[in-house]
Amino acid sequence: MDISVKELTKVDKELTLTAKREDLQENFDQAYKKYKGQIALPGFRPGKVPLGMIKKRFGNEIEYEEINKYVQKIFEKDVIPEYKPVGETEMVDLKWENDELEVIFKIGTRPEVELKDLSKIKVNKMVHDVTDEEVTEEINRTLEREGNWENVQEKATKDSKLIVDVISLDTDGNPVEGEEDKDQVIDLRQEGAKDFLKSLKGKTIGDVVDMELGKGNEKDHFRVTIKQVQKLHQAELNKELISKNSNGEAKTEDEFRGFIKSQMQKYYDQTSDDLIKNEIVDALVNAHKVDVPEVFLEQILNSYVEQQKQQQGGKLPENFDDVLYKEQMRERGLKEAQWYFISQKLQETFEDIEIKPEDIDEFISIEAARYGASADQLKQYYAQNPNMLEQLRSSIRENKVFEKLEDEVKITELDKEKYRTMQEKKSKK
Repeated sequence: MDISVKELTKVDKELTLTAKREDLQENFDQAYKKYKGQIALPGFRPGKVPLGMIKKRFGNEIEYEEINKYVQKIFEKDVIPEYKPVGETEMVDLKWENDELEVIFKIGTRPEVELKDLSKIKVNKMVHDVTDEEVTEEINRTLEREGNWENVQEKATKDSKLIVDVISLDTDGNPVEGEEDKDQVIDLRQEGAKDFLKSLKGKTIGDVVDMELGKGNEKDHFRVTIKQVQKLHQAELNKELISKNSNGEAKTEDEFRGFIKSQMQKYYDQTSDDLIKNEIVDALVNAHKVDVPEVFLEQILNSYVEQQKQQQGGKLPENFDDVLYKEQMRERGLKEAQWYFISQKLQETFEDIEIKPEDIDEFISIEAARYGASADQLKQYYAQNPNMLEQLRSSIRENKVFEKLEDEVKITELDKEKYRTMQEKKSKK
């Protein structure tokens, strides 16, 4: 047996394993001996079929089975310890001809990552303290959500909701047959209904309004017939509503305001935490040139396809082009792969990262609250799924990496509006 290596890139290698029949003969002999005792053919008792007949009838299948076992054994014994491949190894070719075996593998190896000076890495962090005005706005939204809409004999205002029939018009203003939508709901309070508000404000039941939307040659013409005008009646802020919308945690208006403020602050704090993690990942990936093994990237891209499959109920649409999809997702996959290797290097660098039992308990409690399960249920789930438990530990390790990084990198705190403006500018680049 011999293994030769061809360097494709700094992190991609092509391994060729060659062997002759004498390298495999012992495996073949043991396999034939095993099957000789099991195979039964007409005219022969079990275990009495001539070996020559077994080789003639089943030789290819038996030998290829042993070849695959042999290749797997060599890979685990010689390749993994020597090259420590990352990602899913790709078998490019396997040939068994003239008593000679040739197997070609494509493997990825871990790239070298030389960490930059982390103190020079700059990131922005959104910081926001929820105001009393925001709490009042959220309570008003709750009262609206819990309220009811009433049909009124009034003119439409900016606070109205309309039930209308809409029919498309041709360039001459004539109705287009078959292009009519009945009982459409238009909420004039919404940002996207500005054009409707300009045309329909002040109108009432029975009014017919010809409208156009768009600009230049892309204008759409249609006729709107108002069938109902509705007015919102907000719900009353009473004990029942307070209890329902606080899961029984609040009883008075002051307690309800405190509950709402607490929930909103948790949301902003979690959002800030998620955003700064993304900021740190982007900054570190941009600061480091990390070569990614092709097989490792392909594994990530395949996982994206699998996610799409699961989201579609376990089966991809018939017209789904996985090649095109993976090409579209390649940049995202490359970033994820680069961050993986940077994160691994950071975990090695931060020697004091240690996962304690209380870290696992805290993580499970947070996950249980997020998914509406009990901590005990989640613990049992992880206990029954060792792979998921390792993913849990990996998530905790990465969270600890981010905690350390927030102490290492240079963070500029921005309020909500400045941060949003900064993000909008970044997205336009």
